[in-house]
Amino acid sequence: MSNQLPGLLPLDGITVVSFEQAVAAPIATRHLADLGARVIKVERIGEGDFARNYDSAVHGIASHFVWLNRGKESVTVDLKTAEGVSVIRTLVGRADVVVQNLAPGAMDRLGLGAEELRRDRPELIVVNMTGYGTDGPLKDRKAYDMLVQAETGLCSITGTPETATKTGVPASDIAAGMYALTAVQAALFRRERTGVGAVVDVSMFDATVEWLGHPMYLQMYQDTQVQRMGLSHASISPYDAYPTVDGRILIGVQNDRGWRALVTEVFDRPDLVEHPKFATNILRVRHRAETDRVVAEHTRRFDTDELDKRLAAAGVPAARLNDMRDLIDHPQLSERDRWRQIDTEAGQVRAVLPPMTFTDVELPMGPVPALGQHTDTVLTELGLTDATIAGLRTGGTVG
Repeated sequence: MSNQLPGLLPLDGITVVSFEQAVAAPIATRHLADLGARVIKVERIGEGDFARNYDSAVHGIASHFVWLNRGKESVTVDLKTAEGVSVIRTLVGRADVVVQNLAPGAMDRLGLGAEELRRDRPELIVVNMTGYGTDGPLKDRKAYDMLVQAETGLCSITGTPETATKTGVPASDIAAGMYALTAVQAALFRRERTGVGAVVDVSMFDATVEWLGHPMYLQMYQDTQVQRMGLSHASISPYDAYPTVDGRILIGVQNDRGWRALVTEVFDRPDLVEHPKFATNILRVRHRAETDRVVAEHTRRFDTDELDKRLAAAGVPAARLNDMRDLIDHPQLSERDRWRQIDTEAGQVRAVLPPMTFTDVELPMGPVPALGQHTDTVLTELGLTDATIAGLRTGGTVG
């Protein structure tokens, strides 16, 4: 990238200590690391974040873990020991932010709850991430992404008319992680002006409910449950995958101008512009089956490449139905130089640049840490001697 200046990362100088596992908290802290924060990940001795063991797809390392944990430091500590908790208290004493998504109440039971951590450090920012929130009837329930998608009703609007499904990526986890990321940045900004930190609660349930605003309002005020439409859309037509000579292409006409462009410039059928069944989106939705039939009659005359070019030239929204191999080879990534190499304990792997693109500096993409890789370094920074560290390791307090 051009005009890059060193040392201008947005979160330079910010230290984050994270007690995290799986997806929701790790995706928040990975973005904090991408933005320049120092992220110290506290893990269990021996096992670590259980996402390390989801699979072994990336040179023997779990794909989730590679995705979510680059740029962090791993410290292994037994938090069930008084010595381990003491070490962590010292570590947190030097932190700006604490993020945690352990089981409900776990941090409080360890004596590491937000109130206790901030008693002498009101400037500390603590983000507690939960499945269902810190109160209410479900507060103590286990909450995995699929369960939250089901509980919030996201599954009820996802899938085909015959089958409800969860999303193909952990949407509830990611939603919570993104709100945690936003909350940390907002709290840091406020602290710059007031000197006061914050305690923030982010739940997967609440984050997913926020994403469901549109179908929720339809139900509340029109008594309408959004139907599962597959690739289609309950309120827009034509909006679906349509056949071509050699495959399918997705077309999404959002308004009547788009319909005019589709039928005149792509299909050469100006007579369809004011057709009594197709002239407006409301009419096209009402006559969805006929609309789809007419569109399909025309799209199947073209091969996918030709139709894609014609739709683009006419300004009609369309997309190819790509798979993961198509994504990896996508020119929108390669021609924009979005791929980088990052280090792992098993060697270098490919990774895509963070979505936040600063024009003056490229965000770092640090190594994926081995379990406990930075324990000695961090403990030494805290003032512990080599002999003390060796004693803690012998006693099983640190890994």
